[in-house]
Amino acid sequence: MGHCIGMCGGFVVAYSSAKIDTSTSSFGQFFYHLIYNMGRVTSYIVLGMLFGYLGSVFTFSAHSAGYFYFIIGILMVLMGLSLMGKIKFLTSLESSIAFNPAIKKIFSNLIHSKSILSFYGLGILNGFLPCGLVYFFLATAATTGSLLWGGIVMAIFGLSTMPALLGFGFIVGFLRGSNFREVMIKVAGLVIVAYGLYMSYLGYCAVIA
Repeated sequence: MGHCIGMCGGFVVAYSSAKIDTSTSSFGQFFYHLIYNMGRVTSYIVLGMLFGYLGSVFTFSAHSAGYFYFIIGILMVLMGLSLMGKIKFLTSLESSIAFNPAIKKIFSNLIHSKSILSFYGLGILNGFLPCGLVYFFLATAATTGSLLWGGIVMAIFGLSTMPALLGFGFIVGFLRGSNFREVMIKVAGLVIVAYGLYMSYLGYCAVIA
């Protein structure tokens, strides 16, 4: 999944370099990466439940849902173009979050800790970072109008991204010295733009129906 490696690969490289010794066994490395990814999935589930609940509070008519999908789709297109270096939309958004003093302190504490829970904490932090594909599935979670099903939608999404990132964690040493991540970021940008255009098209069709 090129999008996942492009968006979250930097996080994996950072914690792998700082927190996992080269002498760690293969099982140990797998366990650390698994704990990190479970933290990420936890964030997605919480967000999915929140959006599912909001969807139950604010009932979506066909037209309002169409506008919602259209706006989210446009935002995804902007994020995809930003990843590809065409505009600075995503850069500005990420910078405003990354340079928040509280976020910086939390990240610093977690990245310098060797505890197992710190891997889980980093995963949770990563799960709340801006991501176009996550927004796409959160929009889907909102349309379920259910706290439970909103969480299930995001759980399925999160679990489906785990194989790619678990595999990436094992080969991160090789990739660190190549331009693979840059290529994946470009691929991720194209994927997000495509999803955004598709989502905007669905919204447009719903509005004019």
